[in-house]
Amino acid sequence: MAAQQQRRTPPKAPTTAKRKGKSGNPAARVYDEVRPARFSDWVAGARIPTLPMSISPVLVGTGAAIAASDPGQYHWVRALLCLVVAVSLQIAVNYANDYSDGIRGTDRDRVGPFRLVGSGKATPKAVLTAALIFFGIAAVAGLALTILTAQWWLLIVGALAIVAAWFYTGGKRPYGYLALGELFVFIFFGLVATVGTTFVQILDVTQEAWFGAIGVGLISVATLIVNNIRDIAQDRVAGKRTLTTFLGTVPSRVLYIVCLLAPFGIAVWIAILFPVAWFALFALLAALPAAIIVATARTPKEYILALKLTGLTQLLYGIALFLAFWK
Repeated sequence: MAAQQQRRTPPKAPTTAKRKGKSGNPAARVYDEVRPARFSDWVAGARIPTLPMSISPVLVGTGAAIAASDPGQYHWVRALLCLVVAVSLQIAVNYANDYSDGIRGTDRDRVGPFRLVGSGKATPKAVLTAALIFFGIAAVAGLALTILTAQWWLLIVGALAIVAAWFYTGGKRPYGYLALGELFVFIFFGLVATVGTTFVQILDVTQEAWFGAIGVGLISVATLIVNNIRDIAQDRVAGKRTLTTFLGTVPSRVLYIVCLLAPFGIAVWIAILFPVAWFALFALLAALPAAIIVATARTPKEYILALKLTGLTQLLYGIALFLAFWK
């Protein structure tokens, strides 16, 4: 009788420290001992070192607007709204990228910046919510700009920017997985952000805005390239076809250096009419070490350092052109 009772008693489930998340996320492995994401984790997930990609275009575009406007006609409120749009949109892209790559499993073996979903510290739903909040902030600020300028077609531009930001890694066929991410970055974080900032302030576009847009756009492309070079092995395993996985490491390094240094030629051209633009060459103090690191890097930490130096280059470049146009 005792033996039969023992056979009928179901065995206890083995205790393990590891459990699958309820979100259906195939990448995250949520461990009981891992604490939920703290505020510092959310800040890290926003990828602060990449934010000069959104700040620099607004600086350059605002400087170009000041250079073309009459004294006393500068619209600082519109400039501030442009900054809110650009920064919020980029943070939204970063969270959306974290969410989309996380649920696909692309972030399973990442060696780069902290990922909220891939680390298991935040659920995909929470990260998606954060992305939508920042998309909303960008949309509200963009709507305010549209009302202030009475240029209602700007709503279409804003909608396209949000759609492009989402489908970078979102949707069934994200174009970031089809070697088109660099094109998106150049268009929206270079041309649209810079020229758009100038336009909403003076309702016109100038040569200074276009030249500056190309410069900051190329540095933004360099930012994405160095990020993708660091992740090239993991992206190939995950099936993420970035431009870097298509070209290979060595050609991508060359392209990175070209995109990083070519804007200084543009700065020299601008300095012919705006001498203060010569100060943009001080950004080479960050750009040249970044180029050397990328040319010789062997470890992910080196690429992360190069990414930070690229962001610093972008910020210094934007400040220099802003001051040049302002003077």
